[in-house]
Amino acid sequence: MHIAAWIIIFFTPLMYTGHNQMVNVERYLYLSVAPLTLVGMFYFNYLHVVPKYFFGSRRRRFFIVNIVTILILGLLLNQWMHHCRSLFDPQMDHHRMPPPMKPYMFILRDMLYMLMSCIVATALRLAQRLHATEHAQREAEQAKTEAELKTLRAQINPHFLLNTLNNIYALTAIDATRAQKAIDELSRILRHVLYDNDRAFIPISDEVKLMTDYVNLMRLRLASNVKVKFTPNIADDCTAYIAPMILISLVENAFKHGVSASAESFIDINITADNDVITCHIRNSNYPKPKSDHSGHGIGLQQVAKRLEIMYHGQYKWEKWADDKEYNSKIILYDTKLCNH
Repeated sequence: MHIAAWIIIFFTPLMYTGHNQMVNVERYLYLSVAPLTLVGMFYFNYLHVVPKYFFGSRRRRFFIVNIVTILILGLLLNQWMHHCRSLFDPQMDHHRMPPPMKPYMFILRDMLYMLMSCIVATALRLAQRLHATEHAQREAEQAKTEAELKTLRAQINPHFLLNTLNNIYALTAIDATRAQKAIDELSRILRHVLYDNDRAFIPISDEVKLMTDYVNLMRLRLASNVKVKFTPNIADDCTAYIAPMILISLVENAFKHGVSASAESFIDINITADNDVITCHIRNSNYPKPKSDHSGHGIGLQQVAKRLEIMYHGQYKWEKWADDKEYNSKIILYDTKLCNH
């Protein structure tokens, strides 16, 4: 818009020159007053009137200032152009005098041009303000999302660690050797939590290693009546990424609700991934907690839902279905590069 305005300054005076008239510096400068007036009106509004009055909730003063300015400049510009015609085209004044109403038509024309200049300046300022407002809103939403995500991560670590330590504590009363092995498994899991969980996304292979360590850790404390099957199907050349520890709560939930102390139980974890889609399907026998058991309070699954919405908004599907014998949870992630984040 600014470049266009300056082009008007340099080229509009040539439009006032007839075919048989010579263009010289003096004539050019005299005729430049008209386009300079339009540009001056533009910058007067763009730099001063619009920010001070229009955006300052003083719209009445905004219109008064512009109307008075346009009237004064319109009259002065008409006198100036009449002076230019007398100076450079004296014969036209003697032999081709304009009709009585013609000067007023010139005034109205010039005022209309200045009004258009005012409108363009106001519209440009409004567009810039709208763009700045949208940008600020996007930054605020991004900051809110990042803060919420950090809060969720801070909740994940102690929640996951507490449940795992409870498992090891139960195991120490059964077999000290197996408890030592469990601690070794836990150390690898904590290494993953400490160094990978702060990253926005990690390779899917790293997440599978975490799930493998967790499943092996849980196997140490399970009785023979529980059948656990973990089937990762990740190609060697797969370059998919995933938000860290977003699936572990589903695995944890399966061990919590899919294991019976005496009845036959099963847990079947299947995870597949290519460069386009990541799918995690967990099946387990359904042994829901009694209402008197308030351990966990469903925090893990709530975190999964929030993180999915933050990290994969519009790019995921979470299906859950169950009957009296079996519970299914299936998450499909379509954004393997985390473009949303």
